[in-house]
Amino acid sequence: MFDTLSDRLAATFKNLRGKGRLSEADIDATAREIRIALLEADVALPVVRAFIGQIKERARGAEVSKALNPAQQVIKIVNEELIGILGGETRRLRFAKNPPTVIMLAGLQGAGKTTLAGKLGRWLKEQGHTPLLVAADLQRPNAVNQLAVVAERAGVGIFAPEPGNGVGDPVKVAEDSLVHARDKQFDVVVVDTAGRLGIDQEMMAQAADIRDAVRPDEVLFVVDAMIGQDAVTTAEAFRDGVGFDGVVLSKLDGDARGGAALSIAQVTGRQIMFASNGEKLDDFDAFHPDRMASRILGMGDVLSLIERAERTFSQQEAEAMASKLAKGPKEFTLDDFLAQMEQVRKMGSISKLLGMMPGMGQMKEQINNLDEREVDRTAAIIKSMTPAERADPKIINGSRRARIARGSGVDVSTVKGLVERFFEARKMMSKMAQGGGMPGMPGIPGMGGAGKRKGKQQKKTKGKRQSGNPMKRQQQERAEAQRKAEGGGAAFGVPGAGQDPGDFELPKEFRDMLPPK
Repeated sequence: MFDTLSDRLAATFKNLRGKGRLSEADIDATAREIRIALLEADVALPVVRAFIGQIKERARGAEVSKALNPAQQVIKIVNEELIGILGGETRRLRFAKNPPTVIMLAGLQGAGKTTLAGKLGRWLKEQGHTPLLVAADLQRPNAVNQLAVVAERAGVGIFAPEPGNGVGDPVKVAEDSLVHARDKQFDVVVVDTAGRLGIDQEMMAQAADIRDAVRPDEVLFVVDAMIGQDAVTTAEAFRDGVGFDGVVLSKLDGDARGGAALSIAQVTGRQIMFASNGEKLDDFDAFHPDRMASRILGMGDVLSLIERAERTFSQQEAEAMASKLAKGPKEFTLDDFLAQMEQVRKMGSISKLLGMMPGMGQMKEQINNLDEREVDRTAAIIKSMTPAERADPKIINGSRRARIARGSGVDVSTVKGLVERFFEARKMMSKMAQGGGMPGMPGIPGMGGAGKRKGKQQKKTKGKRQSGNPMKRQQQERAEAQRKAEGGGAAFGVPGAGQDPGDFELPKEFRDMLPPK
C-alpha cells in the first residue's frame, strides 16, 4: 500500500546523501518533496502540516547542524516523526481481571468486520486464549452464516442463536453470549456488530445499545484502509457517536495510497492496534508504529520476520538442524532441504517475507512478479526422487534426471538446476552453522561472519594511541565517530540502516527464485 510513498521518500533522501552540510534550501526542498509525497498518499492535510512543521524545526536544530552525517540525521527525524503520527508506542489489548474479556467490533458495512473477527479469534487462540465469536450482525444477509464459516476455519467457538437476515435482537444476543461464555469457559468474547453503507442514526443507536449492554473492555473500530480520507471522517463520526478505544486497519495489502493509516491515529487520538494485510486468516497481526515506519522508509521489518520464524520453527528443530549442519555439509540431505522449504512456506507468502528484508525496495518489481509456485515445483521434483537420491544427490546421473523430470512434469535442465542450487545452498548453510556468515549479507548480528569481522576489527584497533596534538586528536575522534555511524546504522539503530538500500545484496538462493530484470 505504501509503495508510492516509499519510492518518493527514497528518491528524496537519495538527493541528501553525500552532503556534508545541509543548507536552508536543502531543508526546504526536502520538506517540500515529503509534503508532496504525503499529500499524494492521501494523508489528511492537518497531519501533513504538523508533520512537515516538526521536520523543518528539528532539521534546522543542533542535532542536524552539528551531526557528522546530516542526511542520516534527517532520515532519523523523519523516522521518529512517522512513528509519532502512527501512534508512537505499540498499543496492547486490555484484558479483564475477571474473564471473559469483551471485545466489540464496530464499523461500516464492507470494512471486513466479520472476516476480521475470525482473524482476531485465531490470533487470540495462538496467544493462548479461548475466544468466542458472537454473531450480533443480524441485518446483513448471510452475515451469521459467514461468521460460522470463518469461526470453523479459525478453529474457535461461535455463539449464533438467531438466524439473522433481519430476524432477532442483536442486543439480547450480545447479552446472552456473556452467560454462554462463562458457562463454557471462554475467556474472550468478540462481538461482531452490524454496519451500514454510510453513517446513520439507526446504526449508531444499535452499536451504542450493544456497548451499554455488554460493557466491552475494548471497542475496536474496523476501517477499510483503501477508502482514503473517508476513513478519517467515518472514524471521527464513530468516535463522537459511539466511542472506540482502538483502530483495526483492514485491506492493508491493497493498492490504495494508504493515507488512512498515516492520518487516523493523529486525527482521532486513538491508536491503531491491529492490521489485516491479506485474505488468509493468518494475514493479521498487532500493529507496531516503529516497524511500519521502517517499512515505509524502505528499511524492512526484521523483527516481524523473526517473530514469524519463531512461530513457525520450534527451538528443538532449529537446534537439531544446526547440529546436523555443524557436522558437515554431507549431513544435510534433500529431505532436510524439502522440510526447511515447507517450513518457510508456512511462514506465509515468499514475496511478503522478502519484502520485510532491508533494502528490498530496489527489487520491488521483481518481488511482486515472483512465482510462488516455484516452491511447489521444487517439492514435486524432490518427491519424485528415490530415498537414496535424496540422501546423496551426487548419484543422480543423466538417466536418473530424465526419470525424475518425467515424474515431476518438468524438463531435465530444471532437475539439474535444482540439484546444483541444492549443493550451493548446502555449502552456504553449513558455512553459517560453523560461523562463516551469510554470503551477500555482511554485518548482520548473530551471523558468525559478522562476529569474526568485528573481532578482527577490534583486534586491529586495540591499543591504538591517540595523538598528543589536540587538533590531530580531535580529527581522530571525528573519524572514529564517522566510522561508527556509517558502519553501525546509527540513523535507526540497526546495522546497515545508514546505507543505500540499493547496496544490499540478496543471497543467490533467493535471487534464483526472482524473475530476471
